[in-house]
Amino acid sequence: MKRNAMAAAALAAVTLLGLTACTMDSSSEDTSSSDSDTMETTEPSTDDSLTADLVGSGCAAYAETVPDGAGSIEGMSMDPVAVAASNNPLLTTLTAAVSGQLNPDVNLVETLNGSEFTVFAPVDDAFAKLDAATVESLKLPENAALLSSILTYHVVPGQISPDDITGTQTTVQGGTVEVTGSGDDLMVNDSAVVCGGVKTANATVYLIDTVLMPAA
Repeated sequence: MKRNAMAAAALAAVTLLGLTACTMDSSSEDTSSSDSDTMETTEPSTDDSLTADLVGSGCAAYAETVPDGAGSIEGMSMDPVAVAASNNPLLTTLTAAVSGQLNPDVNLVETLNGSEFTVFAPVDDAFAKLDAATVESLKLPENAALLSSILTYHVVPGQISPDDITGTQTTVQGGTVEVTGSGDDLMVNDSAVVCGGVKTANATVYLIDTVLMPAA
């Protein structure tokens, strides 16, 4: 009887050890599987993909001035270009000019939102450089064609990335602009690029510090 009892106890001990080992192995496999699943679902930051190709010495200041919201670098990527510009506090004068607020006879919103473009967008400080009398004259009905010519001179068909933007570009207005330099030193005619390569839903935008004027 004693031998039978000792054998039963030994068998129970072996069985318990086996069950414990199986439980530990199973727990280890579950943890490994969970870690693997977590790693596979990690995605790169959207911000990185939108800022990787930006050029211009003013990009950091832009990101600091408009760190989030619809007018930020990330926010602008969600909307067509005229809508994106209207949400950007750096582009209030340009928005007024293209949306009929400056001159009721000039409204380019539907056109700008309807296809793919590269847009050289003068910031508010660029318009502030213009003579006040010139700006006032653009509000007159008889100067609607002139305003439209100036605005479309800032727009190039198709989206052009910073890597491909240098050279002569033909604008929607029909004239050409000359993009020179590279990296943070890009120039469009005599205007410096503040921050370029900003994406919207249908356009690539280059914020510039001077309003471009087409040849008479």
